[in-house]
Amino acid sequence: MLLGQDGLARCPWANSATDYAVYHDTEWGVPLTGEIAMFERLCLESFQSGLSWLVILRKREAFRRAFAGFDPARVAEFDAGDVEELVQNQAIVRNRAKIEAVIANARLIPGLELSLDELLWSFAPDPAEHTRPTSPDAVPSTSPASRAMAAELKRRGFSFVGPTTCYALMQATGMVDDHVEGCWLAE
Repeated sequence: MLLGQDGLARCPWANSATDYAVYHDTEWGVPLTGEIAMFERLCLESFQSGLSWLVILRKREAFRRAFAGFDPARVAEFDAGDVEELVQNQAIVRNRAKIEAVIANARLIPGLELSLDELLWSFAPDPAEHTRPTSPDAVPSTSPASRAMAAELKRRGFSFVGPTTCYALMQATGMVDDHVEGCWLAE
């Protein structure tokens, strides 16, 4: 376990930058619900694919401005002109495929039988069946639940939602608790 400058033992990744420490201590692993909040996290995890989470975290406010606060109803109304504007927006990750996926995914949400957060949370494993990682090497990048979530989202037409992205979403939103033993937030 690494100690931060404040003397707190955190998951090792969380002490590599102040932004990470704040995110780790206040958000990561905290149960999150609500359609807009969960849509934002799903989108940001999708944008993170292939990049450092720190890049996304530092651009989060710009992403929020660019994507109408991640209100799925508003994002669903984006058109080709909006896509072009987003591709030119240097404040965000300018990946056309990911931008188009966010818009397409927003358009799918009204057709869900459940709210987006209910659908996503339906894949949360029983906490009693989730083993706390004993070391950073023991933290998985996917799980049976994340593979099932990804498969269901893809079946419904969502894109940029693979098992690794879904597992990162599960960690970030408190569906699983992967604070490594020794972290001050590990129970």
